[in-house]
Amino acid sequence: MAHPHKDAIARMPASSLIGVIEESKMTYVRENLSVFLHESQIKLLKQVKKHQKPHHKRIRVKQYQKAEKDDLFNLHLDLYLKKYGKLAKKGLIEIDENPDSGLPYDCELTPNGIEVLDEISALENEWENVVGIDGEAKEVLKEIALNSFEISYRHKKKQRFIF
Repeated sequence: MAHPHKDAIARMPASSLIGVIEESKMTYVRENLSVFLHESQIKLLKQVKKHQKPHHKRIRVKQYQKAEKDDLFNLHLDLYLKKYGKLAKKGLIEIDENPDSGLPYDCELTPNGIEVLDEISALENEWENVVGIDGEAKEVLKEIALNSFEISYRHKKKQRFIF
C-alpha cells in the first residue's frame, strides 16, 4: 500500500518539500537525543559553536561596535540572554556577561555541550541513512545549498548587529 500522503507530497512545491525534510530531520534528532531540547535550542547551540570561531567573533565585535544601542537593541539583548540562559541551566554553555572582547556577552560550549553537539551530528548522519540520502542525492543537495547560500549571506551582511 502506498503512503497516504504520497499524492499530496507529489503536488508540493520545492519549498514545502524542503520543510518536510527539515522537520523529519529535526524530529528524528529530538526523539533520539539523550537530553530534551526544543528545536530552537538545538539551533542556538549550533550558533554558539559557530560564534566561537575567531573570524565569527571578530565580525560580531565589529558589528556590535557599529550598532545603535537603543531600546529595540536592549530588548533583543534580553531575549537572547534568556534563550542562552536556558542552555546554561542545562549545563551546555557558559555565559560571560562581561567579556574582554567588547561584546555585551559571549557564550562558550561546556564539555557537556560539545558532547551533545557531537550526538546531534551523529543523529543527523544516522537520519541521512534512514531516509536514504545517498552520494548522488547529497551532491544534488550540495549544489542547491550553494545556489541558495548567497541569499542568506547577503541578508546577514546587511544586518547591523549579530548577537
